[in-house]
Amino acid sequence: VEHKLGIHASPTCVMSYEGATAELVGRPNEGLAHMFVMMNAARLAVGVEGVGIAERAYQHALAYGQERRQGRSVWTGEMNAPIIDHPDVRRMLSVMKAKVAAARAICLSTAVAADLARTAANDEDRLRWKGREDLFVPIAKAWSTDVGCEVASLGVQVHGGMGFIEETGAAQYYRDARIAPIYEGTNGVQAMDLVGRKLSQDGGAAAKALITDMKATCGELNRLYSGKPVERLANAIEAVEDATLWLLDAKAEPARAADVLAAADAYLKLMGDVIGGWLLAKGALAAKAQMETGEGDAAWLQGRMDLYEVYAANVLGHASSRLAAVGQGGALLQRMTLDVLSA
Repeated sequence: VEHKLGIHASPTCVMSYEGATAELVGRPNEGLAHMFVMMNAARLAVGVEGVGIAERAYQHALAYGQERRQGRSVWTGEMNAPIIDHPDVRRMLSVMKAKVAAARAICLSTAVAADLARTAANDEDRLRWKGREDLFVPIAKAWSTDVGCEVASLGVQVHGGMGFIEETGAAQYYRDARIAPIYEGTNGVQAMDLVGRKLSQDGGAAAKALITDMKATCGELNRLYSGKPVERLANAIEAVEDATLWLLDAKAEPARAADVLAAADAYLKLMGDVIGGWLLAKGALAAKAQMETGEGDAAWLQGRMDLYEVYAANVLGHASSRLAAVGQGGALLQRMTLDVLSA
């Protein structure tokens, strides 16, 4: 029916109901609340879709990086070396893997929070986990689907010119990933939901509790790293705290509604970047604990620790620019009139 950019195996049709009767689902006058039970699950599922496409694109690019040979390895001196031995290709693959791991961790953490919001031992804990679930759902959906597009795009780049040759398959992941930031409410809608409802529905308690948890993990990182890997997480958490407090203050003033909405996209991306780094840091700490007891695969566990360092260097360092975008204000965008945009 429709000619799509990707997902050609997903048909779309229009269904017309004539003479149908309705049946009430749930309690009267609570339809919107009931709908969001379904919508939260659907949004998390779309976030997982982003993770799935990203993982497949990464695996495809990783295989090609080992197969394609060109140039000399700067590490081994080998001529006609596999391109995975070129630092820029190794960098792209490392960032792809780190971002996929971070997005997967965010989605899993959202699912855990949703389960505990129903099954925790007492009302206080259930309320706390419900706040974490509500905060994480728009981030899991939007940040993870953006990662799906970014990783699929990097996958094309790893292939070089062959990435544009359909037979390699790399381009299909890019096309198919692009719908996910639109599904179940565009990522702009997710950002507006985050700053418009989820951030302040409990007075900011869930966000502040999250910041406390992240700071605690950062304090433990000194056991693994020194210098930049710890500093970058600490600075990124500080950026989240500054942005959160700025938004809570702005939301308290109705006249600053445009400032809040202008900040929404940057705030969601900042939160996703930093939460992803925090969860990878927790994974690195868990890996170190296992290594100290002699459990597990030592090489794999070391990889978990190295993966956090890659993420800290390539993602967390951008927190300051995200914070700057949060504070740009609505007046600046208001000045970008049609005359300016068309000039």
